[in-house]
Amino acid sequence: MKKTVSILFTFVLALLYVLFEEDISLQKLSTTNHNEKYYQTKMCNALGGDMEVVLEDKARIDCLTLEYAIEVDFAKKWAEGIGQTLYYAQMSGKKPAVGLICGADDKKFISRLETVAKKHNIKVIIIDEE
Repeated sequence: MKKTVSILFTFVLALLYVLFEEDISLQKLSTTNHNEKYYQTKMCNALGGDMEVVLEDKARIDCLTLEYAIEVDFAKKWAEGIGQTLYYAQMSGKKPAVGLICGADDKKFISRLETVAKKHNIKVIIIDEE
């Protein structure tokens, strides 16, 4: 009986340790990384645009300036950003642009976006991830 209690106690301590360590990792991530809305707001304010402009079909343009309909996405979602900005540009009569939120390891995504953007006249705005 004592051995079973000892094993159970050791298991509970190990489980608590793992849970505690994961909690610390998640907390660090959430305090050092910002969400997409943070970068969208920062960029759109700098460009003097309007945020979350709603189209007739209820789709929302992240940032609409006098010249551009801008979709803001994290680098790994570069392809999704292309589709959205082309649609928003078509619906708003503005030029397409993607605001790409990039970290140090996102060069491959920038390259992919720029390859397609050049062909389809999409402005690329690089937003440095903090």
